[in-house]
Amino acid sequence: MTYPSVNVLLTSVGRRVELAQAFKQAYRTLGLSGSVVATDLNPLSPALQVVDCPYIVPPIASDEYLPALVEICQREHIHLVFPLVDPDIPRLSHARTQLEATGAKLAVVPPAAAEITRDKWQTFQFFMQHGIPVARAWLPPDVPPEAEFPLFIKPRAGSASQDTFKIHNQDELNFFSQYIRQPIVQEFLPGPEITSDVLCDMQGQVLSVVSRRRLEVRGGEVVKGVTIYDEAITQYCIRIARQLQAVGPITVQCMLRDGQPFFTEVNARFGGGFPLALAAGVDAPKILLAQQAGLPIEIPSPGQYTIGLYVSRFDNAFFIDESRHHDMALRRL
Repeated sequence: MTYPSVNVLLTSVGRRVELAQAFKQAYRTLGLSGSVVATDLNPLSPALQVVDCPYIVPPIASDEYLPALVEICQREHIHLVFPLVDPDIPRLSHARTQLEATGAKLAVVPPAAAEITRDKWQTFQFFMQHGIPVARAWLPPDVPPEAEFPLFIKPRAGSASQDTFKIHNQDELNFFSQYIRQPIVQEFLPGPEITSDVLCDMQGQVLSVVSRRRLEVRGGEVVKGVTIYDEAITQYCIRIARQLQAVGPITVQCMLRDGQPFFTEVNARFGGGFPLALAAGVDAPKILLAQQAGLPIEIPSPGQYTIGLYVSRFDNAFFIDESRHHDMALRRL
């Protein structure tokens, strides 16, 4: 039987080399034709060096950004679109009609969910509303006198662990409340921290949940970790995904205290630690490509993956001569 080709677009692909390579491997494994298309601001972005069709696009916030994506979707006959950085998610979600008019499907949460996941104060309120155990949180200057130090402060719309600080006393709370733009203050939970890669199909059905303990983090991305299984975390992740009407991949984060999870945030995209879920047996690119093409595919159930699998990640490098750099720069929209 001949199956239709499937083309995917990865936006703001940056350093996500392993993810781009996983999609390319999925095509080979499935015997499926198609292309991995990707965008970024910078022709030196590592993942642009491994995709089939790289494009240089304007900044996400610019008026030219969405027209550039529409043109790419039309030119490359895109079927599936995956945003890979947090600012892309509300931008694409609010432009769903415009982008899906090209024939593409967006693996992006609805606009209301995009706002909830972008704003950590709204995330906190969402967890409270739906009975999800959550770290206590406040907006300065509403931190109550009885709140015990240390506390944790971060931007409501932050990502990649930027401008996040453990605060030990009132003077630090006063300083960082002014230093950080639109901060949220949370009770400090020592952890460990658990991140769960949740995969939904394009109709919103939850397919799998893979949880991992973060052992070491650099720039907000896990560099050492190990897969675990916790039934309570898995069930809460399923509930969160359903309430957000998630499609495609999302990641859910929580901290443990005395073995109990307290949830902190949701990133509505592939997580940086996705390669560990892949190695543990949940091949999200293969599953999503197969479903789009109408290929039969066996999907591991939540909890059906290798437990106790460790990852230790490292840097690698591409060396780009002047000719290729020039050619990549010309692929600008």
